[in-house]
Amino acid sequence: MSVHDRSSLITQGVERTPNRAMLRAVGFGDGDFNKPIIGVANGYSTVTPCNAGLNVQADRAVAALHEAKTMPQIFGTITVSDGISMGTEGMKYSLVSREVIADSIETVCGAARVDGLLAIGACDKNMPGALIAIARMNIPSIFVYGGTIKPGHLDGRDLTILSAFEAVGEFSAGRINKTELLEVERHSCPGVGACGGMFTANTMSSAIEAMGMSLPYSSTMAAEDAEKAESTSESAHVLARAVEQQLLPRQIMTRNAFENAVSVVMATGGSTNAVLHLLAIAHAAEVPFSLDDFETIRKRVPVLCDLKPSGKYVTVDLHRAGGIPQLMKILLAHGVLHGDAKTITGETVAETVASVPAEPRKDQDVIRPWSNPIAPEGHLVILRGNLATEGAVAKISQTPKMTGPARVFDSEEICLAAILSGRIKPGDVIVIRYEGPKGGPGMREMLAPTSALIGAGLGSSVGLITDGRFSGATHGLVVGHVAPEAAVGGAIALVHDGDSITIDSQTRKLELHISAEELERRHGAWKAPEPRYKTGVLAKYRRLVSSSSIGAVTDLV
Repeated sequence: MSVHDRSSLITQGVERTPNRAMLRAVGFGDGDFNKPIIGVANGYSTVTPCNAGLNVQADRAVAALHEAKTMPQIFGTITVSDGISMGTEGMKYSLVSREVIADSIETVCGAARVDGLLAIGACDKNMPGALIAIARMNIPSIFVYGGTIKPGHLDGRDLTILSAFEAVGEFSAGRINKTELLEVERHSCPGVGACGGMFTANTMSSAIEAMGMSLPYSSTMAAEDAEKAESTSESAHVLARAVEQQLLPRQIMTRNAFENAVSVVMATGGSTNAVLHLLAIAHAAEVPFSLDDFETIRKRVPVLCDLKPSGKYVTVDLHRAGGIPQLMKILLAHGVLHGDAKTITGETVAETVASVPAEPRKDQDVIRPWSNPIAPEGHLVILRGNLATEGAVAKISQTPKMTGPARVFDSEEICLAAILSGRIKPGDVIVIRYEGPKGGPGMREMLAPTSALIGAGLGSSVGLITDGRFSGATHGLVVGHVAPEAAVGGAIALVHDGDSITIDSQTRKLELHISAEELERRHGAWKAPEPRYKTGVLAKYRRLVSSSSIGAVTDLV
């Protein structure tokens, strides 16, 4: 709906008098009814430090939108904390919240008939949730990232939330004492902002910037720095211009934009969750995009950034080294980025990074030059085989291949107890199942088990496969998003303790070493478990959600 159309709904005829009366009650004056109305979706919450600073950004956005001669109308949307709910039943609500956020933003904007949207978020699910809503509605929109947390410090090393999770494994393995464990916990999260490594939040903020839906440099700024508030104000003015020019999200969120986003995810060593979320956003934007596209892009894009969880640096270090524009210029210079893709500013990607040097600065080693990558190809590998006929996503940061006996667990909690009690040995392949989109329901992240493995010194010698997800903080030989999932009778439901499994990122295979006949026999004997939830949001989600191989979306036609 155009600005003119929206304004006419308010101003035409006496039948619109009640609309005007209600708007006067929230601050409209006589001269305001012909101004564009901008929805400001605010993900503020003290549930998590990621979003605890967003009200500051929202206030700056509202002030700047008034300066730009628009009428901002602020509303809230939910958020949950993956970090706080991790390893608990509460984590089942995490991926569900992505859909609730998308639906809530669409609902308010649709009901209020706004002319544009400025969405502010800073956590794993409110970012893709906002982009899903933006893609569905296709009204002029911009995303504002609330910013990353600054690292904690202890004994000369940078700490993130991952440090606390891995310290639990170190303590259980006797590698640190209780006092050291407590010191890590005290120093890991020093303030507000999203988790500090190239975990899911910073992966998604980087992908959104690469896609052109947020401002240059905004995705790596620290939440507490003054430049973040300034960037928010600039975002509001850019959105006002987009409303005036009717620059729509689907003109920006094209096939080329998604390829650019995936290229940046690969080059930064980003989270496996980017696969799930970008598939879902592409679905909402009606852009054909599949798991195989991630594999195609992976082969041509090296890992160039030395970032946690598997690397050395945190996101504020990436920002000081030149941020996503520096990385994009390197990729553009070597022909793996679409320079003609449009951005929310109206400029193309090539125009946006025109003044950025094609080589990273020599006084830093956060961003490597093309000639000296961390790895020659991307780290997110799409695996297939008799264990994942629809596909699975592997994050390969160390061991590229292993074969070992299956250690099978029907929930995350049972697996974690086995790791912490020392029952997992080098060479084992852990299988955690019934944690998929329908089976969980909600596709929990397995950060507690993977961190415990790392902490116990087993990260490079034990494999882990699951129909659930992984935190962006996860690293090691891990394979998630196994599809079909166990709850619908996928082969992962048919694995027995002791079965031999091969994870091979080089041949992109995930294989259970039993005959096709035996697999079929087991499938015939398998019975679907009773749903864990029969009413409420989790039951509703279970009924609607699709396979992780297509983004775990809930609105398939």
